[in-house]
Amino acid sequence: MPKMKTNSSAKKRFKITGSGKVKRLKAFKNHILTKKTKKRKERLAKSGLVHDTDMSNVKFMLRIGK
Repeated sequence: MPKMKTNSSAKKRFKITGSGKVKRLKAFKNHILTKKTKKRKERLAKSGLVHDTDMSNVKFMLRIGK
């Protein structure tokens, strides 16, 4: 049986931390930035973690675990 391929879009968007959690970038930081406050844009620039309910789907796309 051939190897399972990693989802290309997922490998560009997610990184695995040392403890096994999945890091992601936050949305809404690409355009129409003039109406957003500086504080809001600073928060959006930081990375976040994938929520527990989505973790199994993301790990499946990255082919991590089962």
